[in-house]
Amino acid sequence: MTPLYGHEAAIAGFRSALDSGKMHHAWLLAGPEGVGKALFADKAALRMLADGTGPVGAPGLDVPDEHPAAKLVAAGSHPDLMRLERLTRDGGTELARSISVDQVRGLQRLFATTSSLSPRRAVVIDAIDDLERNAANALLKNLEEPPPDTLFLLVSHSPERLLPTIRSRCRLLRLAPLAPDAMTSALRAALPDADAEEIEALVPVGEGAPGRAIAWRGLDIAALDREMEALVRNGDRSNARRAALAGSLALKSAQGRYEAFLARMPSRVAAEAKGRGGQARADAIRLWEKATSLAGSARRHSLDPQSVVFELAGMLAALSEGQGRSVV
Repeated sequence: MTPLYGHEAAIAGFRSALDSGKMHHAWLLAGPEGVGKALFADKAALRMLADGTGPVGAPGLDVPDEHPAAKLVAAGSHPDLMRLERLTRDGGTELARSISVDQVRGLQRLFATTSSLSPRRAVVIDAIDDLERNAANALLKNLEEPPPDTLFLLVSHSPERLLPTIRSRCRLLRLAPLAPDAMTSALRAALPDADAEEIEALVPVGEGAPGRAIAWRGLDIAALDREMEALVRNGDRSNARRAALAGSLALKSAQGRYEAFLARMPSRVAAEAKGRGGQARADAIRLWEKATSLAGSARRHSLDPQSVVFELAGMLAALSEGQGRSVV
C-alpha cells in the first residue's frame, strides 16, 4: 500500500485506541482535502483487520505487503471490509454526484454475517460529505445501533456540514496539513518521474496537501497566483483584468485551473486579512466569508464558471487600496 507521510499524532491516537482494545465504533477523519485522510482510513482499516489475525510486527499503521490481509485488501476481496465512494456513471469515467442510499443499504450484506477472517469488520466511507440525504439518514441508523464488532472510518473534508447526529456519534480525529519535509517525501513517492525542481515548485502549491499538489500538476498555478496578486495589489476599476480572467477560466479546457482558482482564492483573501488590522481586517474577513460561500456553492451546484470567477476576482480587486469596502 502507498506510504503515509506525516500525521504522526493521528497515527499515535488511533494506535493507542486499537492497542487498548477499547476502540470507538466510528471515527470521523477530518481535515483539508488532499492531506491523506482516505489513505489513513484505508491503512487504519487494514491494520485493524491484520491485527485481528495475530501480531503484525510493524510500526504505526503499516502492514507488510505479503501479509494475507494486505493481499486480500489489495485484490479488493477481503470479506470483512467494505468501502463506499462515488461510483462512475453508466460505466464511464464521470463520477456520480453522491453516494446513494442503495450503496449504504448494501452494507447490510456485511452486517448480516459474522466476521470471516478477523474478529472485527471495517467500513470506509470516502467521503461522508458525498452522501445524499437519505443515505446519511440510513447510515445514522447504523451509527446509533452499531453492528457488533464493526469499525466505521468516515472521511470528511467539511465535518461542520454533516448532520450533528452523525458527528456526535463519532470520535473526531483531525489530520493537519503536512510540513514541507513530509510534503516533499510524499510527492517524491507519488511522482517518481518528477525532477527535484518540479517537486520543489509543487510543495508550496499543495499547501500541505499532497493530493492537491498532484491534482494541480501542470496547471501553471504560479501564473494563476500572479493574476490574483495583481488584482489584490492593483485593483481593477475598469473590470478588464477580472473579465479576462473569468473568460480564460470558463473555457472547458481550463476546468482544472478553474477548480484550483476556487480552492486558492479564499486562501488568498484570508492571507490578506491576517496582515491587516482594524476595519481593514474586518472588511477582509467579511470578503473571505463571502468568497468561501460562493466557491463552495460553485462546486456543489455547478454554477456558471465565468460569472463565479468574475465575482470572486472582484472581491480580490476590492482588497486593493481605496476599494476595501466596495463589495463587502
